Amino acid sequence: MNSTARQTLHQGGPVTPAGSPLNDAQAAMILLHGRGATAASILELAPYFAHPGLAVLAPQAAGHSWYPYSFLSPLAQNEPWLSSALQAVGELVTQVEAAGIPAGRIILGGFSQGACLAAEFAARQPRRYGGLLLFSGGVIGPAGTPRNYPGSLAGTPVFIGCSDNDSHIPLSRVQETADVLTRLGAQVNQQIYPQMGHTIIQAEIDQAQALVAGLLNHNQ
Repeated sequence: MNSTARQTLHQGGPVTPAGSPLNDAQAAMILLHGRGATAASILELAPYFAHPGLAVLAPQAAGHSWYPYSFLSPLAQNEPWLSSALQAVGELVTQVEAAGIPAGRIILGGFSQGACLAAEFAARQPRRYGGLLLFSGGVIGPAGTPRNYPGSLAGTPVFIGCSDNDSHIPLSRVQETADVLTRLGAQVNQQIYPQMGHTIIQAEIDQAQALVAGLLNHNQ
């Protein structure tokens, strides 16, 4: 598949907004849904982060999946969909910046496949973001994938929450992700919840709310 075809996979898809209108906002949150889910479903988190001046944007993956195979599969198996998904996130970040919100006030977040995409995007495109919220996810690729990402996250606050027995996300990958992001200069808060399963619980939302409040209160 050529590059032109790749760019049509997720590019131009719908983006569902919540919170403040982007043009009136002082900060933005980009939320990425999981496999088989929708933008509307990940926006169920938006009310927990409601704050004057915060725009929330949720892009929709083509076919309800950002890439077809496990995030632990060889990277080539998930192409060209993975590159298209990463490009779609980058284009949305650019759109937010064009509205006058710098990267330092953009929070990237997601659940499951969406969290994996957010983690991989931040690692591949590191700079100072407003925050990174990873609910049950980690960087993408099989065990042994080189993680020599260039650049720096420059103190970006990161929350990673996951179960100790998640059927989709190995604990070792969560820990590897925390290590990768720390090496990139992020301030990582990793929380592992016993027997939580593959879901989001209130304790994680509390941690994420604290990160969001820290950014927004600082920007007031």
